[in-house]
Parts: sequence; C-alpha cells; structure tokens
Amino acid sequence: GGFLFYFPFSVTQNYFPHFMNIYFILHVTNSSCFFQVMVWIHGGGLVTGAASTYDGSALSAFENVVVVTIQYRLGILGYFSSGDEHARGNWGYLDQVAALQWIQENIEHFGGDPGSVTIFGESAGGVSVSALVLSPLAKGLFHKAISESGVTIKGLFTAHPEAQANVGSCNINNKGIFFLLQSLLISTVLDGVFFPKSPEELLAEKAINAVPYIIGVNTHEFGWLIPNVILEQPSKGSSGGKKHLHIPAEFTYLLTNEYLSNIEEPTQLRDRLFELMGDAVFVVPVIQRARYHRDSGNPVYIYRFHHRSSSYEGVRPDFVKADHGDEIGYVFGKPFLAGDATEEEGKLSKTIMKYWANFARKGNPNGEGLVTWPVYNVDEQYLIIDIKQKAAKKLKENRVEFWTKTLPKKMYFPYVFNLLLISLGDPWFLCYAKG
Repeated sequence: GGFLFYFPFSVTQNYFPHFMNIYFILHVTNSSCFFQVMVWIHGGGLVTGAASTYDGSALSAFENVVVVTIQYRLGILGYFSSGDEHARGNWGYLDQVAALQWIQENIEHFGGDPGSVTIFGESAGGVSVSALVLSPLAKGLFHKAISESGVTIKGLFTAHPEAQANVGSCNINNKGIFFLLQSLLISTVLDGVFFPKSPEELLAEKAINAVPYIIGVNTHEFGWLIPNVILEQPSKGSSGGKKHLHIPAEFTYLLTNEYLSNIEEPTQLRDRLFELMGDAVFVVPVIQRARYHRDSGNPVYIYRFHHRSSSYEGVRPDFVKADHGDEIGYVFGKPFLAGDATEEEGKLSKTIMKYWANFARKGNPNGEGLVTWPVYNVDEQYLIIDIKQKAAKKLKENRVEFWTKTLPKKMYFPYVFNLLLISLGDPWFLCYAKG
C-alpha cells in the first residue's frame, strides 16, 4: 500500500526560478523502491501554457510512476534572440535542460529513479521533446521520449535572429530592442549552444540522443482548436491580417490538384483544407522524424489517436473527431478525475496510461492484455488508438509521398513549407501550430 503525494516546487538556478510539480506514491511497505519518472512538458506555442494545469495524480497512482510537470520561460522571455550576447535565445529550452538536471540530482528523494526518466509532451511540448532529443546539452538527462502532436520543423527555426530583431526597420541597439519585443515572432534559434547545428543537419548526421521514441498525431489536428485560435488573432490587433504573400502558381496548382480537386460540396472544401494543413504541419513532419530516428538505429513507435470524446457533444461540430490535444485527457486519466466520461472512455484512458507507462519502464509500450503495438520499421506499421486499438501500415501513404517526393520535384520543400505556414496570415501561427 501507499499514499499519493503532490508537491509544487520552486527551484532557483542561475538566478532564475524554475517551477515544477511532482506527483509520487509513498509506499509504506517498501519505501526503498524507486520508480520510473515521467516528465511532462506542456504545450502552448512556446508563448502560453502552465505546468500547473496538468494533474499527474491519476497517472502516478494507476501506474506507480513519478510524474513531474515542469514550467519553462515562454514568449519573448523564453525565445527572443537578437543574434548576439545580449539575447542568445532558447532560454525556454535551457530551462527544460535545467529542470532535467535538477531531477537527476534530486528525484530519488521522491521515490524516482534518475536512471529511468521519460520526457513527454504535446504540441509545443512535443516540439520541445523532439528538440531535447536533438540537443547535446540534454545527453544522459533522459532515457525515453514521447512527442504528441508536435516535432521540430524548419519553419520554427531561424539562423538569423537579428533579422527578426530589426523587424519593421527599427534601427535601434540591442538593449532597446526589448521595448519592441511584443511585436516579434517567437521562434527557436540555431544558437550554437542548445542547437549546435540545424535539426536537419543533426538528423542527417545521426547526431541525436539515442533513446526509444513514441511519436503520434490525432485524426483532426486542424479540426477545431487551432482554426479558432487563428481566427481570433486579427481581432486582438495582430498584424497578420495585413500580410499578403503570393504563392507561386505551380505550387498552388500542385496543392489544388492534390487536395482540392473533384469537390462538389462546401463541406468537402472545408474538410480537404483542414486535411491539407494537418498533413503539412503535423502528419508529414512526424513521419519524416520517425524515419530519421528509425534510420539512426533507435526504436520508434507511431500512433494515430482517433477517438472523439463524449464530453464534446454539443460543444464541437460533428465533423471534428480527434482534435489537437484531445489525447491529453486520456494520458493523464481525466475520466477518473473529472467524472465526465463513459465507461468505455475510462477503459481507453487506462489502456493509454498503460502503454505510456510500459514505455517509460522498458522502452517498449507493449504488455499483457494490450493490443500489440508494432515497432516502426521499414514496413512503417503504427497503432490506431481508439476505443478498440488495431495495427495499421503506412500512415497517409499517398499524402506523405506527395509532400516528400512529388512536391520537392517542383520546389525546395522547406522553403515551400515555410511559405505555406506564413501565408495563413499571422506569423504567430508558426509557433501555435505546434502548441
């Protein structure tokens, strides 16, 4: 037997306070046991979000793991860079590294095993996890990784932050730039410290942290949450609505041909457009990242979450199935915390918690009583997660081939990708689409 404890912490390191929340079981019969540690990194586009909004008690209690949710600097305080010593950038990522270092040094006091740490996160948290997998600064600080609906993409990076710092032709010095920070794009910087090289270079060189990796997406990543956030931005004074970028004709033709042909109903246009964005921002980057990690000799497991929660009836349109972030409640055992789920959804949550915790324990999500989750190899098998789970092959094979093979023949893919994201209007979407 044992008791569940929750401790909010503030730790000062390098003169900056770091906040984290720790959920753990104190076992009366065997207090010397050490349990797997699962470190949650929240999403929010690197500009918003809070560790305190995630309750790790159910996951900790059901699976006998130590759950830690960490806070990191966001927005301009976390990611603005002037490109020199005044503001190198990537402080949010450095905060995450500092939190992982603290966990290595102290988690044993809470029953956690510093030799078995799994980092997991969703959206911008998933991006952060994938960034930590790439960064040499995080080497040895974690042992497994899970990215839910978010991995690093080229559109989120800049090698020339000074160009952003002088946006609007503001000819001022670096100290003065801080007075204009609210108007700037938040992005990740190739700073030579956290990222010694671009993600593409690190992946191509297989210079990554060799850990087992779960990566996944939901069926309607661009179904409801993200479109509504984008639509709200112009009303808040965003300059995004004033931006007009011309997409090359051949690029528009290719996209139209692939996604928008043979449309007879307005609802088809809506569905295809949302599919296009979901593929471009989430699905294709996930598949590309999985292939890189697999080819580096590391185990990878891919999932696609399909379930539409019963609590969304009457709240979201019927056409939206599993939206961006919908899996989080099941990962954290929300059906047992909020009591607003069906019996089947409670079972689904237990199943997902078991997959995640098994992975944290042994680097493999499979276990007794679970549908077999195949490793992502040359057959590119993945797991469909719904009320009932099943294995499948080649996630969105034709769409992935379009983005990775057909389109690059006409235009350099990263450039097109970046143009596509920016053309949506508000450059803030470059970050929010991942969080």
